[in-house]
Amino acid sequence: MNESGIQAEAGLVVGIDAGGTRIRARLADAATGAVLSEGAAGPGNALSVAPDALVRNLALALAGAVPVGRGGEVAAVVAGFAGGGPGGGHENARSALAGALAGAGVTPSRIAVQGDAEVAFAAGPGTPSDGLVLIAGTGAAGARVERRRAVRVADGDGWLLGDGGSGFWLGREALGAVLRSLDGRGPGTALAGPVGEVCGGASREALVGYAYAGHPVRLAALSPLVVEAADGGDEVARALLDRAADELAATVAALAPRPAEPLVVTGGLIGPGGPLLGRLAERVAVRGLVPSPVPDGVAGAVSLARLLLR
Repeated sequence: MNESGIQAEAGLVVGIDAGGTRIRARLADAATGAVLSEGAAGPGNALSVAPDALVRNLALALAGAVPVGRGGEVAAVVAGFAGGGPGGGHENARSALAGALAGAGVTPSRIAVQGDAEVAFAAGPGTPSDGLVLIAGTGAAGARVERRRAVRVADGDGWLLGDGGSGFWLGREALGAVLRSLDGRGPGTALAGPVGEVCGGASREALVGYAYAGHPVRLAALSPLVVEAADGGDEVARALLDRAADELAATVAALAPRPAEPLVVTGGLIGPGGPLLGRLAERVAVRGLVPSPVPDGVAGAVSLARLLLR
């Protein structure tokens, strides 16, 4: 038994972070945590991805992470799913994971399905067990974690009802800002050009048509344009980034934060180098919090899988 409390012969573990945009799977040595290989595939939201597509994406990620013939060496698997909390999403996630593991020939003795917030939090410095986590990518959600389980959630209510400050939220607000500038309800903005290019024209007809022609979540693809316009000095874009940071800070505040407790943050907007990380840090500093950005939750999933073997 090594210093981690895991038997040296325990074998391998797999950690999976199934997010709204992509799934990442990582194979690691159970005793040391050393990363051996990784795989990735398409979206893994347990509520919004069709069951057959979810199984297929999980299987592709596992195929990249677990070499053929080594599935029997995997002792534990932990998977964190966006939309995988209590309710239908959790059952969808469990079923899809079971199907993907069977198809990949991976036969762990221990399996745990958790929410994406829980594995993201575990990816924080020192694999914390208690504190706060905030995710802001395509969607946005926060959670209070106790004993490595989310006990309180704020937002994460999806594109129609919430996800304030997310990539989708920014894209939708950018589209609205351009529409308001076109009909005189709002100021002019440099967003009109790049948003118009994506939407097939900077006209009301083209913008509205784009917004309603496909799944609403695709509006998240417009969020990088807001960052670029803000960097170029556009005041409308800057105001949108400020409002997005306000939304995310409000999500943190709703979790009754305590000064100096861990705050792990991840997602394209607030992960390492994220365009909203600085703004968020300023807003939570008044509550005695310092964000710890992590790239994603796959490292946390690996850590939790190793803990299953103690």
